[in-house]
Amino acid sequence: MRWPRLPWLAVLLGIALPADAHEVNLVTARAALSPDRTVSIELGLKGSDVDRLIGTRIYDARRDAVDPAAVEAARSAILAYMGAHLAVTGGGRGCLATDAAILADGDGIVYRQSFACADAAGDIIYRSAVLTEKDPAARQIVLIAQGRSEAQALLDAGNTTVTLSTAPPSLWSTMQRYVLTGIEHIFLGYDHVAFLIAVVLWARRLLPVVKIVTAFTVAHSITLSLAALDVLVVPSRIVEPAIAASIVFVAVENFFSRDVDRRWRVALLFGLIHGFGFAGVLREIGLPPNAAVPALAAFNIGVEIGQVAIVAVALPMLGLLDRLTTADRTAPARAAGLVYTVSAVISLLGGYWLIARVFEA
Repeated sequence: MRWPRLPWLAVLLGIALPADAHEVNLVTARAALSPDRTVSIELGLKGSDVDRLIGTRIYDARRDAVDPAAVEAARSAILAYMGAHLAVTGGGRGCLATDAAILADGDGIVYRQSFACADAAGDIIYRSAVLTEKDPAARQIVLIAQGRSEAQALLDAGNTTVTLSTAPPSLWSTMQRYVLTGIEHIFLGYDHVAFLIAVVLWARRLLPVVKIVTAFTVAHSITLSLAALDVLVVPSRIVEPAIAASIVFVAVENFFSRDVDRRWRVALLFGLIHGFGFAGVLREIGLPPNAAVPALAAFNIGVEIGQVAIVAVALPMLGLLDRLTTADRTAPARAAGLVYTVSAVISLLGGYWLIARVFEA
């Protein structure tokens, strides 16, 4: 399928509607500490994660939404799980908890609870192993609000607590965290990996690859920044199918063109679309209000590190296959059969993602 480039891009850039969704394997939480040492917790979780944690059936994959009636029916089970895996303490003692609320929220749930810590001396600590106790790869992003200041913390299976009543983390630690998040996202974003591999399959010289990677980087950095800062937001129901379509395009193009020198233009065009995809993840995590620009830059650096690592591994592997599949070891050539086979596999994957995302939208 060959997409009309400029009209399609215009449609994407012309739509800027917010899209709220819960990310699989990611818990988002807000912990607000008031002057009277009351802590208000609001925690968001994908419906499919709730089902695999507790054994409920609140999530409908076809609609990508939870059933409010099913959420209400599972209220006791969800509250019991939260009570066992989430707590707020002051000076080592549990703070007094109020009645909790469970609300259906699109494709997930929101859990709300307050803790009174006025009678508990010492630092107030938020502890949560929600989801991370089940899946070590899961993460929890905690927005810590105290007065007008806000900070962020990242919890995982090995780090389940954050102190709410101390100073926010340093700028350096925040940037380190976002660099690692960017690297993690590109390696776990199989669609982005498939696109990168497909677009360099015919490349046998370094210069075209540098041009492709540079164009892709510049493009997705622009849209990533615009979307993460809420300047221009494209709904995920458009972005995700468009990313899948870009994968199909570059994979199928390998059958008709070997002109790698001009492929930077394709990388530039589709990089704009992939940037909105990167921003979707970053918007789920959120940017620390006191360090939004450095955190955004750090996330982008992490994405680039992962991207360069993927290309740095793929190119030597292709070169090795060139030498193994040609009789002339002194002047190896890229085997068309190899490119066609890999391109066919990638195009099938892209087609599957495209269909799945269109019908899930």
